[in-house]
Amino acid sequence: MSFSLERIDDKVEFFEGFSLEEIEKKIQVQIDNNRALLLQVHSVHHHAITHEKSGRPYYSAVVHFKAK
Repeated sequence: MSFSLERIDDKVEFFEGFSLEEIEKKIQVQIDNNRALLLQVHSVHHHAITHEKSGRPYYSAVVHFKAK
């Protein structure tokens, strides 16, 4: 049995929620987790729409992590 250790160079993660604070908390947790993998935030894209059933704003974000 052999182990292969490869470094992750790029990682893209998606987040969604009904408040910006909720998404910010989720992103911050992943920033801390990905720091252990030697990844840092390269770019963030976000979008807001009105949820059709509740009428509340619904937010989504895409965070691109890259190796340091």
